[in-house]
Amino acid sequence: MQNVLIIGGGAGGSAILQMLLESDYMRVCGIADIHLAAPAVQKAKQWGIPVSTDYRDFNKDDVHMVFNVTGSDEVQQQLPLHFPKSTVIIPGGIANVLVRLITEKEHFISLLSEESHKQNIIFNSIEEGMVGIDRNGHINFLNKSASRMLEVKAELAIGRPIHEFITASELPHTYESGRTELNRELVLPNGAKIVSSRFPMVDEHGETIGAFAVFKDISEVVSLAEQITDLKEVQTMLQAIIQSSDDAISVVDENGNGLLVNPAYTRITGLQMEEVIGQPASADISEGESMHLKALQTRKPYRGVNLKVGPANREVIVNVAPIIVDDKLKGSVGVIHDTTEIRSLMKELDRARSIIRTLESKYTFDDIVGLSPEMQLSLQQAKLAAQTLVTVLLRGESGTGKELFAHAIHSASERKYNKFVRVNCAALTEELLDSELFGYEEGALPGIKSGEKRGLFEEANNGSIFLDEIGELSPAIQSKLLRVLQEHETLRIGSTTPIPVNVRVIASTNANMEKALLEGTFREDLYYRLNRMPILIPPLRKRKQDIPRIADRLLLKLNQEYGRNVETVTDKALQLLRLYDWPGNVRELENVLSRAMIFMQMNDKVLTEEHIPLNMIKAPEAKHEVTFESSVPLQEQLDTIERGILQHALKQFNGNKSKTAKQLEISLRTLYYKLEKYGLS
Repeated sequence: MQNVLIIGGGAGGSAILQMLLESDYMRVCGIADIHLAAPAVQKAKQWGIPVSTDYRDFNKDDVHMVFNVTGSDEVQQQLPLHFPKSTVIIPGGIANVLVRLITEKEHFISLLSEESHKQNIIFNSIEEGMVGIDRNGHINFLNKSASRMLEVKAELAIGRPIHEFITASELPHTYESGRTELNRELVLPNGAKIVSSRFPMVDEHGETIGAFAVFKDISEVVSLAEQITDLKEVQTMLQAIIQSSDDAISVVDENGNGLLVNPAYTRITGLQMEEVIGQPASADISEGESMHLKALQTRKPYRGVNLKVGPANREVIVNVAPIIVDDKLKGSVGVIHDTTEIRSLMKELDRARSIIRTLESKYTFDDIVGLSPEMQLSLQQAKLAAQTLVTVLLRGESGTGKELFAHAIHSASERKYNKFVRVNCAALTEELLDSELFGYEEGALPGIKSGEKRGLFEEANNGSIFLDEIGELSPAIQSKLLRVLQEHETLRIGSTTPIPVNVRVIASTNANMEKALLEGTFREDLYYRLNRMPILIPPLRKRKQDIPRIADRLLLKLNQEYGRNVETVTDKALQLLRLYDWPGNVRELENVLSRAMIFMQMNDKVLTEEHIPLNMIKAPEAKHEVTFESSVPLQEQLDTIERGILQHALKQFNGNKSKTAKQLEISLRTLYYKLEKYGLS
């Protein structure tokens, strides 16, 4: 076993270390580098190999071979003075050759992994010629490159003296001297010039058992990479992949001019090859910025960019990356995904989810639509409440979606696999509500001669109970509910034995609870028990920017109910919907869309402003009063309404345009445009 010392812990040292770790004949006895943070030093520590900042710290008599990969001539000159003559000192140049051989070896292993005798195949695939001799000067190894350069078959050369094929070979001298000779020029018998490096071969006992040489044809150095990698095959394969891809692919050169497109590109964009090749990268963009040009400018990739391309303004998603070879920018490649199919699949998924929700009578937070800051705050609070067992009080106007929130909180909690019981406290009489919530014993109620009944709190044990319109409870039932919340037990009518229950209470109300407390119609202690986690759900008029998303979700539901296939709502129709304050909130919006869908033609897929029943949208209050006239064009009416809104907002903020734009949730640039449009600037 040969002990090897590596001097230099950089990239070269790491490569040499990796090679030696895989060797059965060489053992790394240490690594020296002035920087202990060097990659090879860190790797050596992981393997338990000694490290030092000075190679002289290692026992020189135990070192059989030294790899100097520091690149320092001074270190190279000092090494023979420190180590015994028997120690093989390999300088950086040879180390670099070995590193390259290692890299090429790994490359050929991946290509020829199915073949047997991997080691011989790898050496035979290396472009450098390699020849080895034994103690008697007879050839014991000859790879294919050496066989080609020497113009002799390996089977004829093995076992024959080296001088029969390389008359001027110095390998026998290398064996006798035990010294390495680097980069020596030599002329082969066929006249070819080579550069050869010769090394003695030493076994684990320090005995020289032969020598080997690595040489290469100087004329082949320039084309070495092209000869190893079959560029023609790679190019053919690449073209086949590009041509067969269902996604559009386009390539531009470093100047941003079109080089290549595939058939899918023509199909998606509607542009022919001659309209793109040689033209600027922006030639196919109908709306948006060319990502090719941006990638060329920044040398960075861009992914998931929405653009419109071609004469049909096709909506696509673009991924673009620069092409960099040897740190030189060669161009840019882009992949274009058509979003039509993606959107269709998303709608099908939403439709399927809607069906599942209906069958299960369950909703999750995914069913709650809202990106406005107010709704996001409510959702954040609800998700936080779902992770605990705290009592939740949902507050908000009628139709804002309180029951939807209650479902979502239960579905996101640890109790989601247990019962979720819903009770409308305003829909039942006091006596009936009492018996439903708490149950009764046999004979406890007049008119019911036999049988007992479990209350809903018992039914919901280990689950959740949703008490809608909690503000409508009578004082007597408020008292019983307080006991459930405080003692975690319920008492049936006619019984004296309490029943322990583990129920998560979610309550909701649209009433003014503070006013009820002042009037004494609602118990203060019960209110504070319920109000542990209050969540205010904003009305629709406070989050009108969510109307387009809510409308899309409602269309899915109404399509299922009416057997229709309405896909979208036009921008003008949405603009009309946003002008209304929606006192009935989302429930009222659903009613309006439902009415509009009923009066649409069966094959209509787009809901327009003409379908919206204006008689169902009440005129706003006097300060924004609008009169709907069928004789006046819709756009003219919309412009009148928008002008009034802008005037009111400017007056409210004393002409401050920044505050006005923020309140209206539009950009300052858009505000200036509209003010100029309506002569308000």
